[in-house]
Amino acid sequence: MFTPIRARRLTLRPVTMDDLDDVYAYQRRPDVCRWMLGNEPRSREQSRESVATMTREDGLRAEGDILTLAAELDGRVTGTVELVWRSRADRTAEIGYVFNPEFSGRGLATEAVAALLGWGFEEFGLHRVYGRCHAGNEASARLMTRLGMRCEARHVESYLFRGEWADRLVFALVAREWLSRSAALHDPAVQPDARQPEPKN
Repeated sequence: MFTPIRARRLTLRPVTMDDLDDVYAYQRRPDVCRWMLGNEPRSREQSRESVATMTREDGLRAEGDILTLAAELDGRVTGTVELVWRSRADRTAEIGYVFNPEFSGRGLATEAVAALLGWGFEEFGLHRVYGRCHAGNEASARLMTRLGMRCEARHVESYLFRGEWADRLVFALVAREWLSRSAALHDPAVQPDARQPEPKN
């Protein structure tokens, strides 16, 4: 049984079928589906199938497993984050996330992904985590950059997207970088300027 991760405002916990309404609220939105491989807004029944799949993605037990967690705020699911265990030998995983734009501009997606990265590096023992996004998905690229992930590659025309060849960006972070950054953020002498507004997701 996965122990929920407590972030500053969010709780990351396994998805349940009770989350259907909240998940369907954003899976039916064209602006959310724009960068997803399926591309099309989902019907309620399709969201039900999606949620049922996510309920089974509740832990990393073997290479290839997916851990999908609901990011809950005040009883509502704002989105989901996931880790895909890509390599046991290399201690590598891929991160992913989908959030409801209704909650944008509050830093919630950044907080949720950061919490999952922290768990992956500090609890699960990962060495490297990477994330991928369409080269045109500026919001996703900004989120990974905010988390200290470096853009390592631009794979030119590497996959078919809506019937056309598309570029994909690859971002990554290794454990020593995460731990160093995490330590700096918890150092009272190194605090962000309170005058700076929180960036939008």
